[in-house]
Amino acid sequence: MLMDKEQIKEVLPHREPFLLVDQVEEMEVGKSIVATKFVTADEYYFKGHFPGRPIMPGVLIVESLAQAGGITVLSMPENKGKLAVFGAIKNAKFKKQVVPGDTLTLKVSMERLRSNSGIGLAEAYVADVLACKCEIMFAFS
Repeated sequence: MLMDKEQIKEVLPHREPFLLVDQVEEMEVGKSIVATKFVTADEYYFKGHFPGRPIMPGVLIVESLAQAGGITVLSMPENKGKLAVFGAIKNAKFKKQVVPGDTLTLKVSMERLRSNSGIGLAEAYVADVLACKCEIMFAFS
């Protein structure tokens, strides 16, 4: 493991219950990342999505991917202290439901990175099965 949750908090401004990355496995700063989200039964959103049949909301899978991408770009010295916010989400496709007990592997590779914005290609997996893929665009503020 490259980074644990406390080290992630040194880079990302997110905090519980909205910090959706638990650890970083691999990272090439500013280029790519492989991170993990452990999906537990006590996640706050499972109380209402859906009672008796809990499924991680797709929008939170995308947010997990965005946070992983944020870690790699905010780890760059020139971006320290900046905030990365969504600019757009394109071509989001959901292929597998994510449920309590799953481990989400979050993979993001930066396709374009500028001083004030960027684009990343993102994929989330449960085991080796693709759960979600999308293109995320973000801006620095």
